[in-house]
This record gives sequence, structure tokens and C-alpha cells, in this order.
Amino acid sequence: MSASARSRGALGLAALAGAVFGAGLVISGMTQPARIVGFLDPLDGWDTSLAFVMAGAVAVYAVAHAAIRRRARPWFDARFDMPGRAAVDAPLVAGAAVFGIGWGLGGFCPGPSIVAAAGGSTAAIVFVVAMLAGMHVRHRLAAGR
Repeated sequence: MSASARSRGALGLAALAGAVFGAGLVISGMTQPARIVGFLDPLDGWDTSLAFVMAGAVAVYAVAHAAIRRRARPWFDARFDMPGRAAVDAPLVAGAAVFGIGWGLGGFCPGPSIVAAAGGSTAAIVFVVAMLAGMHVRHRLAAGR
């Protein structure tokens, strides 16, 4: 298979996976900030639906990951690209804290915010712009090290 065909195949598979992911977010209601805030506030009518969506996602990922790892190589690349770093350090903890604060305040995490923004949600568009600005700042700070 030529490099161009591999690239087109990978792009097509990524687009399909993104479409299925986005559809799942819409169907499960996870593009609605009230669901997220309802999950994060157990004292005021706790909405546990997010926990079930996350458990389902983890189960699907676990099965898929186990099946994929048995392959000698991926379909559209020469090798698997696995993270080389496993340490929990201050930048990782700070990033997780910023992510969690943004998630709680905005009611969105990155995937659902993009889906909701594509659907025209003003709040999601503002969130995505802020998220992209934060990513840009982080990239600039990391480049300066």
C-alpha cells in the first residue's frame, strides 16, 4: 500500500471514528452542559448519567485496546505510537487541575465542546476558543523551556 493510500485510509478511519464519537455524545446528552454540572454537583439532584457513559466508554476502549495490541502493526502506519512518558509530575497535575476547573465551570470537555460548537452552541464556541487559546499559551510556554 502506498503512503498516499495509507494516509487517505487513516484519515477516513479517523473521520469515521470522530463521527461515531460525536454521534455518541449527542445521543447520550453529553453535549449539554447541564448534564456535566449535574454530575459534578452530587448535593443538588445528582445526575449519574455521565458515570454510565464513562463506564461504557472505558469498557469499549478496554476491549478494543486489547484486540489492537495483539496486532503486529497498525493498519495505516508502520508501528504503534505509544506514550513514552509515564511519570506523574507537576506540569501533568497542573494541567489536570486546569482541565477539571474548565470542565466544571464551562460544563464541557474538549470532545463534547467541539460537537456542541459545530451544532451552533454559543457557549460551546466560546469554550472552544478559550480552549484553543489555552493550548496555544501552553505550547508557547513549553517552547520557551
